[in-house]
Amino acid sequence: MSKRLIKQIFRKVRDANLKYHLVEDGDKVAAALSGGKDSFTMLYFLQMLQKYTPLKFEILPIYIDLGWQNDINAMDDFCKSLGMSLIIEPTNIGQVVFDCRHEKNPCSLCSNLRRGAINRLSKNLNCNKAALGHHMDDAVNTLFLSMIYEGRFNVFKPKTYLDRMDITFIRPLIYVEETQIRQFVATLEIKPVKNRCPADGKTKRTEISKLLEQIEITFPGARKKFLSSIENIGPDSFWR
Repeated sequence: MSKRLIKQIFRKVRDANLKYHLVEDGDKVAAALSGGKDSFTMLYFLQMLQKYTPLKFEILPIYIDLGWQNDINAMDDFCKSLGMSLIIEPTNIGQVVFDCRHEKNPCSLCSNLRRGAINRLSKNLNCNKAALGHHMDDAVNTLFLSMIYEGRFNVFKPKTYLDRMDITFIRPLIYVEETQIRQFVATLEIKPVKNRCPADGKTKRTEISKLLEQIEITFPGARKKFLSSIENIGPDSFWR
């Protein structure tokens, strides 16, 4: 495993934490795993924050099972390799989205239902924060999705307090590029969980991601500049 790459990613996670106070002393953090490369990386570097900073906090890895019968053995093994136990919450979210509601654009509803399940499980575990695996590319993709399809300037915050649930969502990978995550996961002795969702890879987000890849090829470093532009607007520039 590349020590240089680990240091680069850890520095970005640490910098985001210092700027936005994502994880603080005494926190109990539910790390929401999906089985994808992003959530594996998020959990790994959350534990690095725990090991290599003065912060004292707990991490509980959780998995919201949407009902796709995904093989999660690799995820369970990964958690065990870090000295943690994966907490699994079975749901029928997949059935509700596709069989009951017959959603034409299922991702939005699925995301909302999954977020609600994360809220409830986190509170049941007495966690005050829930960590998500969104990274820099996700933030920029969300911005472009919002502008192109909704006519709004909207992007998620690195840290969001939900007063109704009394829980804070954090995104420790907000400064980390997806290319770095791909490189990191390629060095691990695990493979991301294959997602059996019928909509996987067929969404508007996938289309926007391909568009931004072309922009990045033409203008290297464009995503970093887009994210910096959002931050430079002001302290409330992350709007959602």
